[in-house]
Amino acid sequence: MSTPQDQTDAGNAQKDPEDWTTGDEPMTGAQRSYLHTLAQEAGEDPDQYDGLTKAEASETIDALQAKTGRGE
Repeated sequence: MSTPQDQTDAGNAQKDPEDWTTGDEPMTGAQRSYLHTLAQEAGEDPDQYDGLTKAEASETIDALQAKTGRGE
């Protein structure tokens, strides 16, 4: 029998960005802003990430969060 927690966990499952139906659309303004912040914290040129898709931006954010320690 499933518990309410099991149902919550299943409802919060994250899809792989490569499986997003809108993943090939341009990144959102929020993604761009956060990417720029993370890139600066990581000592990288934020402009190198301009032009990413939503899926690419999500994956890059994950990588930069790990690099800067923000993802913990």
